Amino acid sequence: MSKVRVLVLAGYGTNCQRETAHAAMLAGADEAVIVHFSELLSGEVHLGDFNFLIFPGGFLDGDDLGAAQAAALRWRYARTSSGKPLVDELKRFFEAGGLILGICNGFQLLVKLGMLPGTGTEDFQRQVSLGHNDSARFEDRWVHLRTDSQSPCVFTRGLDRMYLPVRHGEGKLVPRDEETLAELEQSALVALRYIHPESGEATMEYPHNPNGSPSGIAGLTDPSGRILGLMPHPEAFNHPTNHPSWTRGDQAPLGIELLANGVKYLRTQM
Repeated sequence: MSKVRVLVLAGYGTNCQRETAHAAMLAGADEAVIVHFSELLSGEVHLGDFNFLIFPGGFLDGDDLGAAQAAALRWRYARTSSGKPLVDELKRFFEAGGLILGICNGFQLLVKLGMLPGTGTEDFQRQVSLGHNDSARFEDRWVHLRTDSQSPCVFTRGLDRMYLPVRHGEGKLVPRDEETLAELEQSALVALRYIHPESGEATMEYPHNPNGSPSGIAGLTDPSGRILGLMPHPEAFNHPTNHPSWTRGDQAPLGIELLANGVKYLRTQM
């Protein structure tokens, strides 16, 4: 594929698809198309025609059964009009070298579908989940973040500290067990962490860590580095004036730098 073609999935409660598609174009993509889930089932649109897939934020199925749980079941068991499992098309997309980004509700979908952290012995084996915030309320605020330079994540390359907004009620990472959490750390699959703005260290202190995720985990990647899921919204920081203190001259790397890194990576593969 000679162009970076982005598919932004919509439907059943997503509400950030337009903002995400706009951010993808600002990040340098050649094309960003918003596609309803039903179009994949009908065969009107094929994942194989794209090389960058984004699951945007929102409230899939109203978060019934838990955030993105119903959507994960839909992906697991839905079949296309030709009778083939849709999840097999998703596997082929990834195996062909495609990038996958899950933002907020999209991150919740990726972990409940089992694509992140992706270290299981079986395909789509769930190892972590995302549960209710420790504050027991919806958190809408900006947070300080730090990337891991040792992470294989292609989206965070060359980035250090970031400042992005969060808006979620279920953002606390819940690993299956302590061994799973240890593996995430040892394999450098924690791509982003909530940090204290003064020390720059990962924090459990509220509100700097808005949900109580252990070790300040804000985003995960898989061993290939081509999948990233994060609770903060990079697409919502697409212009300097989005920064809450921009009138005071405060600046930070734009959130779309994460998407731009994805675009740059794909261009190196062409």
